[in-house]
Amino acid sequence: MKYLLLMQFPLQDWRTKRMDLWPAAAMKAHMEYLRGFRKELTEAGELVGTEGLVGPEEAREVRAGKDGRPEVTDGPFAESKEFLAGYVVVDVDSPRRAYEIAALWSAGPGPDGKPGNLPVQVRQIMSGALKSSE
Repeated sequence: MKYLLLMQFPLQDWRTKRMDLWPAAAMKAHMEYLRGFRKELTEAGELVGTEGLVGPEEAREVRAGKDGRPEVTDGPFAESKEFLAGYVVVDVDSPRRAYEIAALWSAGPGPDGKPGNLPVQVRQIMSGALKSSE
């Protein structure tokens, strides 16, 4: 079963707590943690893909206009409390394992060296759902 793990970052903290403002040692420790996290999942055959995303100031929301052309709205969005900071796609045998991986990711060290404990949303990917309805 494939799962999409979505890490959320508090929008109110973006200007003061984003990673590029961390002390160099804290940034290094966090990146080493992420490399180990990625290596562990790769060696276990569970990692499908992972990416960090740029900040919310570069986010755009797009909808189809009446003529089908894209209508683009700048972000960040005032109604949002959090924004998507990155994602991991895993292929695992159970929801429990997806939750364990999400907790490992969430535990990455923050600027003070303690676990960041950022929220991670876990969503199962609807593999094969469209094929079965054809």
